[in-house]
Amino acid sequence: MSELVPARYLFRFELSLHRLRRPVTIDGDLADWPDACRLPPLHRLEGKLTFADLWAGWNDEGLYLACRVRGKTRPPRCEPEKFWKSDHLRLMTDMRDARDIRRATRFCQHFYFMPTGGGRDRRQSVAGTHRIQRATTHAPLVAGDRLAVAAELLEDGYALEAHIPATALAGFNPAEQGRIGLCTVVEDQEHGQQSLTVGDDLNWYYDPSTWATAVLVN
Repeated sequence: MSELVPARYLFRFELSLHRLRRPVTIDGDLADWPDACRLPPLHRLEGKLTFADLWAGWNDEGLYLACRVRGKTRPPRCEPEKFWKSDHLRLMTDMRDARDIRRATRFCQHFYFMPTGGGRDRRQSVAGTHRIQRATTHAPLVAGDRLAVAAELLEDGYALEAHIPATALAGFNPAEQGRIGLCTVVEDQEHGQQSLTVGDDLNWYYDPSTWATAVLVN
């Protein structure tokens, strides 16, 4: 019998987001990511299997994110015009970590990244932003070419990494605001959804109170 309330909904998660002393190279090769930057597999609290490993870090230049998806039997299916129906990685951020609000503010943003689907041949990686539903005030959308993204296709999946520059993050100020709201979601046509905190049924895509707190540590 399925749980009426997911286990992760009962907690307020706080995790460490480590400073990257040496910025990772955005090339799809995840070998230069330190183990300290690996995000915890909180979905295992509900007995769910892992199909994607994730890493995240920061420095004064902005935020860095990576994922490795394994166990696929066919290539990623990515359509930028319908990214929400594609194989992709999403990131929700709140530069003020306002955990008690249910609607996004101008400090909240919604980013998406896909391993393929871009360029004339549809083989280039793609990055973009999307407005958050029901937000009280919207942060400016960021052009995809301001976001660095690269991917490497694997025999049974893909590796992807991205950099969001500080100038693209609404209110990013590590010196004065060392805690930010954070949520990652990997969508896969074969495996389904793997979220850091909660799933679609609890509105992670517009409710900042469901996100985790990331503490920017040196």
